[in-house]
Amino acid sequence: MLTHKLIWTAIVLALLFIAVFLGRHFLRRFSVMKSLDGNRRKVVLNLHYILVYSLAAVFLAVVWGVQLEDFTVFISSILAVLGVGFFAQWSILSNLTASVILFFNHPVRIGDRIKVIDKDYNWTGVVTDITGFYLYMTTDTGEYLTLPNTLVLQKGIELLPKHVAEVTEDQSDDALIE
Repeated sequence: MLTHKLIWTAIVLALLFIAVFLGRHFLRRFSVMKSLDGNRRKVVLNLHYILVYSLAAVFLAVVWGVQLEDFTVFISSILAVLGVGFFAQWSILSNLTASVILFFNHPVRIGDRIKVIDKDYNWTGVVTDITGFYLYMTTDTGEYLTLPNTLVLQKGIELLPKHVAEVTEDQSDDALIE
């Protein structure tokens, strides 16, 4: 009986290492293909690690004979505490989720010049950093803004040319050549 548990433990650990390797490899290739920042990749990779290690812990608990009823009570208690905690701090969970969505599906990159479409504010500037919770940008007026990732998903974002001054200089140079 002990040998079966050891064999299943070895199988789960092997699958754990394979899942970690494949996840890291996939995220690295995806971030290179999409020219994503290393900080953004790190956030998604850490979320991947949490998921994979949690699943491995569940499987190892089942292999080593934790009673299903005891295990379900333990997991439901953990989920209840996490649910209350995340409900109390819903912005943390929503910003992490928004960070993952920004990582995979949003065209905004560090160094892009953007305009946040909002009727109350005129936020136009360059994105300086995107982290797990915030997008940092420097506006054309010199302000340094910190926008939550959920706001970036909720508001419309317009990608603008890199620098207006460079575009007008290039156009004036073309006019001189003609």
